[in-house]
Amino acid sequence: MLVFTLRRLLVAIPTLLVISLVIFLLVDFAPGSPMSEIPLTVPPDVRQKMIAALGADQPVLVRYVLWLRQFFWVEPATLFDGIFGTHLAGNEQRILSWQSRSPVFSIIGQRMPQTLTVIGTAYLVGILIALPIGIYSAYRQYSWFDQLGTLFAMIGFSVPTFFSGTLFIIVFAVWFGWFPTKYDTTLHVTDWASFLKQLKQMAMPVMTLGLANAATISRYMRSSMLENMGQDYVRTARAKGMTERTVVLKHVLRNSLIPVVTVIALGIPSIFGGAIITENLFGVNGIGAALIGAIHANDLPMVQTLAFIFAVLIVTFNLIADVLYGFLDPRIRYD
Repeated sequence: MLVFTLRRLLVAIPTLLVISLVIFLLVDFAPGSPMSEIPLTVPPDVRQKMIAALGADQPVLVRYVLWLRQFFWVEPATLFDGIFGTHLAGNEQRILSWQSRSPVFSIIGQRMPQTLTVIGTAYLVGILIALPIGIYSAYRQYSWFDQLGTLFAMIGFSVPTFFSGTLFIIVFAVWFGWFPTKYDTTLHVTDWASFLKQLKQMAMPVMTLGLANAATISRYMRSSMLENMGQDYVRTARAKGMTERTVVLKHVLRNSLIPVVTVIALGIPSIFGGAIITENLFGVNGIGAALIGAIHANDLPMVQTLAFIFAVLIVTFNLIADVLYGFLDPRIRYD
């Protein structure tokens, strides 16, 4: 297992380097620049100084190498210095946002709690809803429960989040007045009343994203369960006199979780990446909203960094899913 993990990590390094180069070049060569918004009345020498202040006057490959060094060394060293009081980073330049002139990772750190609270809760709720629905739908195939589960999944698949979110706002916020229309990012949970207020403002974005996540995972869970229910080892377990509960929850479920783990693991990076449409719809001041703001302002360092962080998370959780296979299926051996 250790050798397999190390081998995958070594493969991941050149993969991430290629991804980082592609992301950097695509974003850098995209049309638009913050300098294009400078009025034409600004003298050329002043304009040049403004471009140099942003570090945009260097060749693209030079800027790529500097950005890569800042991402993998300066920013982790700065975080280490903040925790342990060391001076590894020194006074080296961090990745700065062109829009706010603040360190990009500081902005991400400010936005991340909102994203993890809302998007993370929605993903967890989606998993907790999807797994029982998928398991019982497969066990009671073609029953009324299975038909309702299929209808639920089809609605979650077909209805986009901007429509379902708007529908929730109209019904639960405007008509019934149960929940607020916008998320209050300044709210701090200090007592029971503020905790209830936090739950209320989280309800609609969590429902919007939880519906979409549960629809996907429940279908994978049902399909995988049905595939394993007809295997020989299931008939053998029943022939040995095992209870139906033991057969389904111990033997069938464990093998059925293998493909589902991949879906769940690869969906976790979306928690950190934020939900762009949902966050903007409900006013959640998270990573998705930061990415939209950076795109509108042509804030290239912010866009490049957020896109690459998302790529790193995908590669990381893909590796985690591969390692989990060995624990879920004893037939898998990593040589």
